[in-house]
Amino acid sequence: MFYLLSHKMNLKLNLVFAFLTLTTLSFSQDKTKKKELSLKDAVLQQYRGFAPAKLLGFSFVPNSTEYAYFDKYTTLIKGDIKSGKIDTLLKINVLNEKLGTQLGYFSGFSWKNKEQFYVNDGHNYYLFDLVSVSGKKLFELDDKAENMLVANSYSSIAYTIGNNIEVLKNGSVTKITDNSDKNIVSGQSIARNEFGISKGMFWSNDENMLAFYQKDESEVADYPLLDIESTPGELVNLKYPMAGYKSEKPKVGIYNFLTGKIVYISPKRKVDDYLTNLAWTPDNKYVVIAELNREQNHCWLNVYDASTGEFVRSLFDEQNSKWVEPENPVYFPSKSSNNFIWISQRDGFNNLYYYDWESGKVIRQLTNNQFVAKNIVGAILKNSEIVFTATGTSPLDLKYFAVNLKGKQREITKNSGTHSLIIGKDGAFFYDEFSSHSIPNKSLLLNPQGNELKELLVSTDKLEDYQIGETVIDKIKTNEGIDLYYRLIKPSHFDPSKKYPVMVYVYGGPHAQMIQNEWLDGSNLWMHWLAEKGYLVYTIDNRGSANRGFEFESVIHRQLGTVEMEDQLLGVKFLKSLPYVDSNRLAIHGWSFGGFMTTSMLLRKPGTFKVGVAGGPVTDWKYYEIMYGERYMDLPEENPEGYKTASLLNHAQNLKGDLLLIHGTNDDVVVMQHNFALVKKFVELGIQMDFFPYPMHKHNVYGKDRVHLMEKVLNYIIENNK
Repeated sequence: MFYLLSHKMNLKLNLVFAFLTLTTLSFSQDKTKKKELSLKDAVLQQYRGFAPAKLLGFSFVPNSTEYAYFDKYTTLIKGDIKSGKIDTLLKINVLNEKLGTQLGYFSGFSWKNKEQFYVNDGHNYYLFDLVSVSGKKLFELDDKAENMLVANSYSSIAYTIGNNIEVLKNGSVTKITDNSDKNIVSGQSIARNEFGISKGMFWSNDENMLAFYQKDESEVADYPLLDIESTPGELVNLKYPMAGYKSEKPKVGIYNFLTGKIVYISPKRKVDDYLTNLAWTPDNKYVVIAELNREQNHCWLNVYDASTGEFVRSLFDEQNSKWVEPENPVYFPSKSSNNFIWISQRDGFNNLYYYDWESGKVIRQLTNNQFVAKNIVGAILKNSEIVFTATGTSPLDLKYFAVNLKGKQREITKNSGTHSLIIGKDGAFFYDEFSSHSIPNKSLLLNPQGNELKELLVSTDKLEDYQIGETVIDKIKTNEGIDLYYRLIKPSHFDPSKKYPVMVYVYGGPHAQMIQNEWLDGSNLWMHWLAEKGYLVYTIDNRGSANRGFEFESVIHRQLGTVEMEDQLLGVKFLKSLPYVDSNRLAIHGWSFGGFMTTSMLLRKPGTFKVGVAGGPVTDWKYYEIMYGERYMDLPEENPEGYKTASLLNHAQNLKGDLLLIHGTNDDVVVMQHNFALVKKFVELGIQMDFFPYPMHKHNVYGKDRVHLMEKVLNYIIENNK
C-alpha cells in the first residue's frame, strides 16, 4: 500500500522549514497537516469519494478501432485507438429528449453495432441511433417483472412474474409457465446460488428455445421472518432447507417457441440431486448439465436432447472422497463444433481440459498450472485461443491468461495485481484495468501480446491527504511448511518502542480471501480508522480459504472451525512475538463465517482474546443450509461428532472475556435461530454476554445504518479491550 509521513516526521519538517524561511510555524503546519479520517467517511466513502478514479462503463465499439466510456455516466465519450482522438458522442439529456425518458444515466448500456446501442431503466428497453440521433422503445415490462434476460438479438425478453416465466416478443406476451402452486418456482436461480448458479433462464443460440431452472420447494421447511414495519407485525415465510432435512427438487424445463411445448429434465439418480452449470451446444440440439449427488462427492456431465428432454449420455463423471464442486459450465470455443472445455480441479488445482464431444474423452489437458484458474472469459483470434482468469504464481493476484487448443499458454496481463480485462475486436486490443498494493488504479490499452499500447488513466491516491498508516503484507508458515498470508495495518503515528493492542479481523471460510494484491489490500477503511485510534489490525487467511488449491481448501472437511483455529492461533503466536504488541489486549471480530470463527475462538480457545464481536455467526451447522453446509460437513447423521464438536452451543460454558453477538433480524442466509440458540444457552448457564439486533436487516447491515453498526462494533472493542 502507500506509506505516509508520521506525525513526528511532519513536526520535524515543519520546524526545519520555519527555521530556514523564518515564516510562521502555523502556515507550515496548515500546508502539511494530514486530515483525520472519520468513521462515517471510512464506512460510507470507501467505494465512493475515496474510490480510485476509473473509466466508467468502458466498452469497445463493435467492428472498429474505437472505444467508449462515460463521464459520470451522463456523457458518452468515444476514443480512437489509432488516432488518439477523443470526442463527445451524446449527453444523457439529449437521449432523454429524443426518447421521451427520464434516465438519470446511461443504464443498461450495450452496443448493437457501431452506430446503435441499447439502454434500459430496468423495465423499459430502448434502441438509440447515433447517426439519426433518434431511438425507439423495444420492450415495456410489467412493474412486477424480475430476472430479465434479453435474447442476444434483442427480439425477445424473458422475465419472471412471481414464480412463473413470461416472454415478450413483438408486443405479445407468452406465458411459459403458469403454476398456481407457489412452491413450484421457475426461471430463478436454484440451489441457493451455490455451484456457480447465478440465473435461472438460458436462451438457445438461435433463440428458438428457452431453457430454465425449476424447483419444487413443497417439502422444504418454512422459516419465519418477522416484518415489524406493519401493524401488527406479520410473519413472512422463507423456504430454508436445513442440513439433513428435505431439500428442493430441481428440474430443467425447455420451452420450444416453434411448437409451443415444454419438455422437462429431472435428475437421473435421486429427486434432490443438484442440476447445475447448464449450457447449450452450438448446434442448439442439446443441453449439457452437470448433475451432482446430494452428498456432493460425485458429479456426472450429462447430455440431453433439447427437443425431447431425453437423456442421451454421460460424457464423463468425477468423484472425490471430500467433495466435487462444479462451478463453470462447459465452454464451446467454436460455433461449428461441439468439442468443449471443462474446468476441473481433479489434479489439485482448477485447470482447463479440452474434450471430444463424440467420445467424451480428453483430447488434451490445456493447462497444467499449480495455481487456480477461475473462469473462461471468451475465445479470441478466430477461436484459436481461450482467455481465462487465474491467480497466477501469486495467490494474491487475479490475472488473465490465454491458451491455445494445443496447450500453449501465455500471460496477457503482465503487471502483478488484481485485473479486469475487456476483449476488443477478436483480441486485437484489450482494455486492462488493475490495482495493486501500490497502485490505486491504472487503465491501459494492450495489443494482442498484452503489451501496453496506451495509458488511458492513472488514478491518484485519494487518501494521500489523510492520516493513513503502513500496511504490511507477508506470510508465516504452518508446522507443515504451508504459507499463510497475513495483513498488518499500523497507525500513521506507529512507534515500535510502544505496545499496541490488536484487533484480529477474521473470515476464514471457503470461497473467500481477505488478503489480495489490490488497492487497500482487501481491507476496509474502518480498519485504518481503528488503527489511527492506536490499534494494530491483523488478518490472516487460514487453510480452508480460497484460491490456494484443493488440498489447502479441503483440509476443513467434516471439521469446520478446527484447522482454521489452529492457523488463527499461529497468527496470534506471531503477533505475540512482535515487541510492539500488547499480548494482553487482543480483540477479534468477524461476520458470517467470520462470526462463527470469532465465537469459536472465544469459546473453544478461551483466554486467547479479551473481547470479541461476532456478526451473523453460524453457531451450529445443523441450522445452516443444505447446499453449503453438507458440502463441508456432510449430512448430520453421517458426521455426528463433527457437528457436535463444531457446535458452539456445546462450548458456551467456556466463555472468558467480553462477547457481543450481532444479527440482522431478517437474515435469510444465517437465520437468527443461530444466535438465539446460543443466547438461550448462555442464559441457561447463567453467563452474561451482550446481544444487539438490527431490525429488518438481512445478512449484514448496509446503507447509512452501517455507520451505526461499525460504531457499535468498534466502540465495544475499544471500551472492553483496555
